[in-house]
This record gives sequence, C-alpha cells and structure tokens, in this order.
Amino acid sequence: MEALLNPSTAHAPDKSALRTWGPLALVLVLIALPLLPLPDFWIIQLNYVGIYTLPVLGLVLLTGVGGLTSFGQAAFVGIGAYTTAYLTVNTGLSPWVTLFIGMALTGISAAIIGAITLRMSGHYLPLATIAWALSLYYLMGNLEALGKYDGILGVKGLTVFGFEIGQQRMFYAVVWIFALLAAFAVIRLLDSRSGRAIRALAGGSQMAEAMGVNTLRFKIGIFVLAALFASVSGWLFAHFQRTVNPSPFGLKMGIEYLFMAVLGGAAHVWGAIAGAGVVKQLEDQLQVLLPKLIGTAGSYELIVFGIMIVLVLKYLPDGLWAFVDRRLPRPRRAVDWRDAGDLPARARPAAGEVVLDVRAIRKTFGGLVAVNDISFQTRAGQIVGLIGPNGAGKSTTFNLITGVLGLSGGAVSFRGEAIGGLGARQIAQRGVSRTFQHVKMVADMTVLENVALGAHLRGRKGAVAAMLRIDRAEERALFREAERQLQRVGMGDYLHELAGNLAMGQQRLLEIARALCADPALLLLDEPAAGLRHKEKEALGKVLRQLRGEGMSILLVEHDMGLVMDICDHIVVMEFGTHLMEGTPAEVQASDKVRAAYLGTEH
Repeated sequence: MEALLNPSTAHAPDKSALRTWGPLALVLVLIALPLLPLPDFWIIQLNYVGIYTLPVLGLVLLTGVGGLTSFGQAAFVGIGAYTTAYLTVNTGLSPWVTLFIGMALTGISAAIIGAITLRMSGHYLPLATIAWALSLYYLMGNLEALGKYDGILGVKGLTVFGFEIGQQRMFYAVVWIFALLAAFAVIRLLDSRSGRAIRALAGGSQMAEAMGVNTLRFKIGIFVLAALFASVSGWLFAHFQRTVNPSPFGLKMGIEYLFMAVLGGAAHVWGAIAGAGVVKQLEDQLQVLLPKLIGTAGSYELIVFGIMIVLVLKYLPDGLWAFVDRRLPRPRRAVDWRDAGDLPARARPAAGEVVLDVRAIRKTFGGLVAVNDISFQTRAGQIVGLIGPNGAGKSTTFNLITGVLGLSGGAVSFRGEAIGGLGARQIAQRGVSRTFQHVKMVADMTVLENVALGAHLRGRKGAVAAMLRIDRAEERALFREAERQLQRVGMGDYLHELAGNLAMGQQRLLEIARALCADPALLLLDEPAAGLRHKEKEALGKVLRQLRGEGMSILLVEHDMGLVMDICDHIVVMEFGTHLMEGTPAEVQASDKVRAAYLGTEH
C-alpha cells in the first residue's frame, strides 16, 4: 500500500542493508581476487596494500577516532621488521616466534613513549611524535648490529608446517587474514564501553574525565594498540621483502601512512583499506608516468602527493569512505537489552544527611578573584539552587566542586570525605555527576551511546573483552540503564538518533540522562533549562522532583527564576564571586537587595 501511495519508495533499495553489505562485499572481493587469473604483479601490489593497511588502521583508531595526531607509525613498523629480521638471521628463530617478540618490544616502546608524549596537547603532540620517529629512524641506521643503513639481508620467508608460502598468492592470504582480523577487532572495540570512552577523547578530556574515564590510560592504550598493528605490518614486510633497511621506516613513510588514513577516511575502519589501496597504486603509476611526461627521472610523485594532500584537506576532509558512508543511513541497533541484568547500584545517603559541604572555597586567576569564600551545604533529598548574574562565579564554583579546577583555598567534602584535592575522575568515582554550561557530547555517536557513556564507571569489561566479544552481557546492561534514564527525561523516542542532530534543548536532556546513568548521590546541573521549551521545562521539573523524592541531592545553577523558585528547597545567591545571601525561595524573593540585583523586572 505504501508503495502505491508513494511510488518513489516502491523500488527503493534498503540503504541500511547496503551499509551492512558494502563492507561484506569488500571482504568477499578481497577473498576472491587471488582466485582470479590476475598477473602476479597485481597480487604483489595487493600484498603491499594489506601490509600498509595495518599501520593505517592504527591511525584510524589513534588519529581519526581518538583525535591524537602521530607521525611515528613507520618507526613502529621498523621495530617489528628489524626484530624479526635480526632474530631469524642471527639466531635461527622461527618467524612465528619473532612475531610475538617484536610485538612485545613494540608494545613496551610504545607504552614508554606514549606515557611521556601523550601528556602533551595541541601542536606539541605531533611535534613530539616527529622527534621520536626521527630518533628511532637514526637509531636503526647507526647500529652496527642492525647493519647500519645497509640493513639486514637474507631474511627468511614465511613457512606454514614446513611449507614455503612465497611472496604471492599464499602470502596474500596471510597478509589479508591479519588485516581483516585487525579491522574487525577495531570495529568491535569501538562498539563497546571502551570504544565509547575512546570516541569521547577527541572532544577533549573534561567531559570524559567527569564521566569517570581515565583519559591518559585510554590514550596510551590506543597508542600501544596502533603500534602493535604497525609491528605486525613490519613483520610481514620483512618476510615479504626478505631484506630490511631503515628507508621504509623514516618520517617520509610516517607522513605517507597519515595521508593514507586521511585520504581513505580517518574516522572509518574501511577507509584504511581504501586509503592504502589508492595511495599505493597512485605512487606506482606516478613513478612510471611522470618521468615519461617530464622527460627526466626524479621523485616527482612526492610533489604530486604534496598537492594532493592540500586538495584532500580542502575539498574532501572526511576522506573517500566518508563520501560513500554518509549516503547510507545508519542501521538501528538491535534492541536486545530489555531482559538484561541490573548494573551495580550505589548505597543511598540517609535522609537529611549532609552530602556536600562547601567551606570558604576560593579561586584566583592571577590577580582576579573569581570565587571568594563561598560556603553552603546540600543534604540528601534536597534541591539547592545557586543563582546570580552572568560572571557571578557559579560555573567556576561547579568546577571547583567537581575537580575540573583546583582550589586556591577552602575545602569541599562529599559525604564526609574531603574531595578538594581530587581530580574530576576521582570525584566522579565517589558519586558526583554533572552536566555542563555548554553541552559536551560526542556528536557522531547515537543518543543511546552518549548516555551509556555516563555509566562507564559501572562497567568493568575492557578493550580485550570487547575485541573478543565477551563483553556483550555487560553491554546489554549498560544500554538497558541508558534507555531507562532516557525514558525518565522524556527522550525515549530518540535512542538511535545521532546526538549531533538534536536541538539544543534535547541535547541538555541527553546530558541529564547521561549524568543520571552514573547512579550519582549528588547531581550538579549547570543551566539545564537553557534552550528548553515551556513543556520541556515542566517535564524537567517533574524529573527533578522525582529524583529528590528518591533521596538524591541536586545542586542547580539556573537563570530561569520561575523554575528555580518552583523546585528548589534552598537557594544560595552569589554576586561577583561572593556570597550575598541564602535561604528558602520565599526568603530570597522577600529580600530587597536580591530582588533589586537579580529578580528586577522579572517579577
């Protein structure tokens, strides 16, 4: 009937199915290619594409998803290649043993380098990766044991059960088994508790840390995983080439790997294959065609690649795979969590217990005093409003309580424990959750995934469990809790919507649901009603009253005086970073100085 009423949809393809079948078709093509009567040259080319795909997959995870730019992947390829070359030539070890030795050395090196480098931000991070990439390159080229710049010759080929697999079709199978296993491992990782934490890194650490994510740990984790992919690539390269020297592991190749990731689509797993394939073929063809066109030999392909990088960054910043990907709607996640188990729940404070005790806190920025000796308490089952004009220091006070900023003076206690010197993650672990004045979320994750990020501390499964797919029971429990909180705030119809597509008011409700997903004892809401329509504000007020009835403490910063006076039990008034007065809504409304300074023409 729908087809008759709307002929344009009568023969429309199922684009969600196309999104699923597209990568599957790519895999089937890769499997079928060596079975076709292709010239050996093309099989060798495809071997190189597969070898290059592995370090590029690492950059997809590290740069495209995690937002960390690295020029050093080629150096980690070199560690894997030199390890297996040296050990197989000089000690006679099996290449299959040296694979794991190379990965161990690479992992240790990456962990040490990452622990130092990844504490940097901005332009310092890519500059640091260039520095250590150059260091490793010159180390390989100057060690006598590694043959200096001549390298190591006579590397063994790979054998399986004593059978030499050569450099063509059998080797092709080995290369692409590793490449596809790595691709599916990354896909599984990104669709997990750890994956959501990784995807939150690109937007900065403040929101992720407030949700309990150890951002440095995850940065080092994906840095090491990317290096391990590169190490496997180096192992394959050494046994494919049968010789190893420093040239393929220098900064030039590090930049080329990054270009492959950007051209293919740095945020897309399958873009790694696309980028590696296109760049490898262009490189080979340009090396042949350009000398013929120009009439002289030279590395002119580097000039073309430089121009291409500029053009891609300008006109195709999301890469080739994104061009296809955005034309195919995302399939909805199968709802398989309705019968999932419950997540661990926090013990609730007793009615009337002092949950938050703020004593004479102070924050200075140079000579500017932003918050000056502010004191108040919040009890279990109480909504406390923090009001004041713009610039009064309300959000700074929030940031002092939640550990985003350090105290210049005073003390903050949560349920009797001093938390003033703790970071945002440690405070979140104790049961404090918050929203932000300016909404912070991961725009390209669904609403459901964003809210599930709030329950990060209530899960335990890590990256290995995700890649092996043994985390599904916990994932279902996390999504069940996320859906419950979305239903609670009236967002149950938006589970599968991309968060970046939501209106501002809906984004604020998403933030509240995400904060509730952490099962907090204290909830801090920074202007939650901003951008909400009248009906949405009424629904928000209903939710907050319900939470108060369940014994939760809520500290609220809000400019909507109607909402504040309607739901708050106690109000603290700030002016220019100082404590003006506090009391019940009736007492605040009766105050002449408060009425003149804050309520003014609003009442």
